[in-house]
Amino acid sequence: MNPRRLVIALLIALLLSGGMTFFISRKVVSRSNLRPKTRRYVAASKPIQAGEILKAESLTLVDWPDALPVPEGFTRTEELVGRSVIYPVASGQPIPGGYLAAPGSGIGLTVKIPEGMRATAVRSDEVIGVAGFLFPGSHVDVLVTFRGDAGLAPATQIVLQDVEVLTTGQSFEPDPQGKAHSASVVTLLLTPQDAQRVVLAGSQGNIQLVLRNGGDRGLIDPVPIDLAALSRRQHGAGERTSAKSSSQQGYVVETIIGDKHSTDRFE
Repeated sequence: MNPRRLVIALLIALLLSGGMTFFISRKVVSRSNLRPKTRRYVAASKPIQAGEILKAESLTLVDWPDALPVPEGFTRTEELVGRSVIYPVASGQPIPGGYLAAPGSGIGLTVKIPEGMRATAVRSDEVIGVAGFLFPGSHVDVLVTFRGDAGLAPATQIVLQDVEVLTTGQSFEPDPQGKAHSASVVTLLLTPQDAQRVVLAGSQGNIQLVLRNGGDRGLIDPVPIDLAALSRRQHGAGERTSAKSSSQQGYVVETIIGDKHSTDRFE
């Protein structure tokens, strides 16, 4: 074989192999550049319920897109051990700082009470009437019916409006499937002054909770309703009914001329 042709063939083979190597390496580099950058955040290794204290075995690290940072996220599990969560956390979900109670705030229901507020339990004979639609997070009005003691007539008064329900019975969170359950005791989130009003109202009469629309935050000027007000309404309705009946009957005119007798009706 001609040595010159052999050298040329080897050079061509080297050029082809080098070109293919360069082409493949560019492809690999471009694909690696397309992969999103990630950051490791502390997440729940299992479902965590509200009020639960975080332990080392309930935490793990997960890769999370760097373009979607977790608000107040944590990168070390030891920073969360011993803290209480305010809201439920799903398995594999990164835990943001807003889901955690302040250090030393306690456990259970206490972690859901904002600073300066109070949790007040209310027992109501009528709460079972709305318990099927009453969930933690609902908003209610608090009514009290005062007893007719010391010569005073019974009356019903709205004492608080737009009050948030913290718990129904012992449930901190609504049922995931939306199932309702009866509860004779609910816990309301109140200011210290409103808590005093509820306790006083409960000692003077029967408390009833009235469910509000979830988006209704309007307040009214409440007016007490007593038996006299109910009587006036009923009396007014009776007068309107009588007047209506009379107008429907019309008028009857009886005419007598000698031995002739006639009756005419006018509507």
